[in-house]
Amino acid sequence: MSVARNLQHVRAKVAEALATSPWKQQCTLVAVSKTKPVADIEEAYSQDQRHFGENYIQELVEKAPLCPTDIQWHFIGHLQSNKVKALVTGVPNLYMVESVDSVKLANKLDSAWGQQGSGRRLPVLVQVNTSGEVQKSGVAPEDCVALAQHIASSCTHLKFSGLMTIGRFDDETDDCFVKLVACRKAVGAALGVDEKTLELSMGMSDDFQSAIAHGSTHVRVGSTIFGARNYAT
Repeated sequence: MSVARNLQHVRAKVAEALATSPWKQQCTLVAVSKTKPVADIEEAYSQDQRHFGENYIQELVEKAPLCPTDIQWHFIGHLQSNKVKALVTGVPNLYMVESVDSVKLANKLDSAWGQQGSGRRLPVLVQVNTSGEVQKSGVAPEDCVALAQHIASSCTHLKFSGLMTIGRFDDETDDCFVKLVACRKAVGAALGVDEKTLELSMGMSDDFQSAIAHGSTHVRVGSTIFGARNYAT
């Protein structure tokens, strides 16, 4: 199947899930193009896909200049604070960083984005480790409020936009989504904002329909659109 056909299939599934979601939310499909060539991104772009996600800074910095400048890039991988400058300077059309998981990283990103001088605040999500798996990045659920408050109050070049999680890699990811919804409720209360104004990025190729049923506003779909990843490259 082609990328275009796969993309249309995923969009249809997203629409089906949204039609029955009790949250009545809108949802952005982020096409995750890691390990995939620019030609595949261009095929999805030709189908009016504009939100793309990448996990690795070097790959994103190499691809972004070769792709249309109106693509809205989401960085969704683990971000080390010493790599922040490379990301910010290498991807002028960076749309969102979904994986902020420490005060140190937030501060570095705030400083680098301010120096970049675009004049707009960079939307960021706080990554929460809802599964408790040691190999995953993200703050513990009980620490998400403090980090969200720090970004909202102290990072003048960033826009705290919500929360992100990666579900458990098995058939039972619903509890991870339930936890992130609870985290959003707590953050909204702490910040004095309606929780539904905060984004929830959860759900990938295997579980995006369940994530939407739980209120997800961003789903990150890779292999179902682009096919199996080739890590040899």
